[in-house]
Amino acid sequence: MAAKAKANTTTKVAPQTVAISKVDPRWEIKDRAYYLLHGKSPITLILASKHSSSFPLMYFDEKLGYERELRYATNKKSPFVDEQEGTVTVAHIVFKDGVLLVPKKMQALQKLLSLYHPQNGKTYMEQDEVAEAIDELEDLQLEIDALNLANTLDIEHAEAILRTELGTAVSKMTSKELKRDLMLLAKNNPPLFISLANDENVELRSFGIRAVEAGILSISPDQKTFMWASNGRKLMTVPFEEHPYSALASWFKTDEGMQVYSSIEKKFE
Repeated sequence: MAAKAKANTTTKVAPQTVAISKVDPRWEIKDRAYYLLHGKSPITLILASKHSSSFPLMYFDEKLGYERELRYATNKKSPFVDEQEGTVTVAHIVFKDGVLLVPKKMQALQKLLSLYHPQNGKTYMEQDEVAEAIDELEDLQLEIDALNLANTLDIEHAEAILRTELGTAVSKMTSKELKRDLMLLAKNNPPLFISLANDENVELRSFGIRAVEAGILSISPDQKTFMWASNGRKLMTVPFEEHPYSALASWFKTDEGMQVYSSIEKKFE
């Protein structure tokens, strides 16, 4: 599933006819939308619109081989100061609620924001509807894959997966409730569900949780040691920074752990 920052808004640019610039065929003349990164959506945010010592606004032109000063002037066609002749009208660049919509007639501002502004990709990004559509399609496909996988799992595997997430609550659930919650987990968090479903240790982790719930095993208050509940005899110590039940599942695969597993299994019968 894709992990990219997106605006905290549902504002979208309306569908439109896209023209190709005769000056630069790679540049599309269209309405554009920009959004703040990192989940920010303040009521207003003013982006630097002219060069200063506090907020440098320069662009290194590789063709010319030197840095060029930028400035947003509403009465000029270019965002470069060296191409702005005569009196200029400087304006603020203002994001409202994390979004800035720029119509296609404001080409100087669009090019400043999309091509030259040093905060592009750091403070804000241009909305890319094609990339977003690809991300959404990938997310939907992952959700479908997770739901299909959830639908094929037997009830024992489903219980093992849910026990690692819900703990003791699973013991009181009916098979219908287990199936429902499994499907919800697959729908709401497909990557986690697929990871758990394909984890070869998930059933061993569930087995360990059941053993503690049943009072066959016990775990110390600091979650660092597993013991026989009947006599307090230590079975294993959880390695540093490892999840206790993941560590127990791995330990069940050792020679000593297999013997303990068999003993616990008989107590469940």
